[in-house]
Amino acid sequence: MTLDRIDDYGVDLNLGTHVVAGNTPIEVRATRTSYKDPVVAALYVNGKRKATLPKGAVTDFSGLGRFLHVTITNAAGKKVLERDQSFCLNGEGSRTRPDAPGTSPYPEGCSANPFTRGAVWGLQAGWSASTFDFDAKPVNLAIGKYKAKVTVNKAYRDFFKISTRDASVTLNVTVQKEAGCVSGCPDGKQATGAAVFANAQRPTGKPSVPNGPKPDLRPLPAWEISVAPGEEGTPNAQRDFLQFSANVWNAGPSPLVLDGFRRQGKDLMDAYQYFYDAHGKQVGYQNTGTLEWDGREGHTHWHFTDFARYSLLNAKQTEVVRSQKEAFCLAATDAIDYTVKNANWHPSNTDLHTACGNHGSLSVREVLDVGSGDTYVQSLPGQSFDVTNLANGTYYIQVVANPEKRLYEASTKNNVALRKIVLGGTKHHRTVKIPPVGVINAP
Repeated sequence: MTLDRIDDYGVDLNLGTHVVAGNTPIEVRATRTSYKDPVVAALYVNGKRKATLPKGAVTDFSGLGRFLHVTITNAAGKKVLERDQSFCLNGEGSRTRPDAPGTSPYPEGCSANPFTRGAVWGLQAGWSASTFDFDAKPVNLAIGKYKAKVTVNKAYRDFFKISTRDASVTLNVTVQKEAGCVSGCPDGKQATGAAVFANAQRPTGKPSVPNGPKPDLRPLPAWEISVAPGEEGTPNAQRDFLQFSANVWNAGPSPLVLDGFRRQGKDLMDAYQYFYDAHGKQVGYQNTGTLEWDGREGHTHWHFTDFARYSLLNAKQTEVVRSQKEAFCLAATDAIDYTVKNANWHPSNTDLHTACGNHGSLSVREVLDVGSGDTYVQSLPGQSFDVTNLANGTYYIQVVANPEKRLYEASTKNNVALRKIVLGGTKHHRTVKIPPVGVINAP
């Protein structure tokens, strides 16, 4: 392998090695009972739990922890690097033999929200997955020649019954000066997604909300919380804003499917929610409000109104500030729990630019699949909370899903999430402390 060294960055340790499944798929499911409990991972065969992975092997939802051990030695035989790294069974890969199944049922990637509840990782029979850990930090290797040894750690060798011969590979590595950034460069990640098309025309027949499966919208506690003055050179520079990220996800067992149809000559669409039976057949629809065009920079797509509401509550949990953000483009940005019933491991609308139409759209379909959530970052004034004149003390960030109950759900008893914070400091030097939620320390 030849690796590029980038000045003031280092070397991405992508050694080109892969893990290959044999004659049967490898499937692991990781779950946590609550945010107070640890993550537990188990091996599944034909959809049935077979064995629990060794204690401490999986501690989060980023993949199989400490799966590989990597050792780098220089031309003189001196060890210059040694580290363990995680491995994602859902990593980039492909078929390794012509008789392998043509497709893989498993999700793509092992990225996770801090409040993910469950994940499914799998490697189809006869398929490979790259061992490159995209979340790993670059390494400091000088230009030169090396040998790299990549080995599956003993706990996993024993659990998966991997022979010694199949558990290790050694390769020659050349580190050279950066030859030019074409792809895979730092900060070069790009969101992708597939368009989801609405029906060609408004639904006909009598609207109805039949008995049967419904989506179940649930908010997560806020995270990525910070406080800072507004942008310099604007009137907001004299004010302090509390920023945060929020997510509402669908616990199922049915997807949330909304079609919008444009009103003649207006930047407004009528929204319809569709209902499906246990076999996925559409069995009803109902008007559920509107979608509005948002032409502001950073948006430029259609938003469903009243999907969620954000409020800042005082210590008595009385509202003191409300975010102006109430309309949303729905997209499956985060995998929250792919172990729930009817979870879709391959949501098609994962990217806002493909999910929510453009200004010329006559109709649009927005979907929140079972198991996935939609994350929004509250960074703009009007969306974030203005805390300039708030006293120091305890507050709660409240996230409410479906606040006006326009959408039809399996339950609305789980539509509120609170995140405790403590404001401190002085004007333009405000501070915020964020206690953990159970064992999750995600400020």
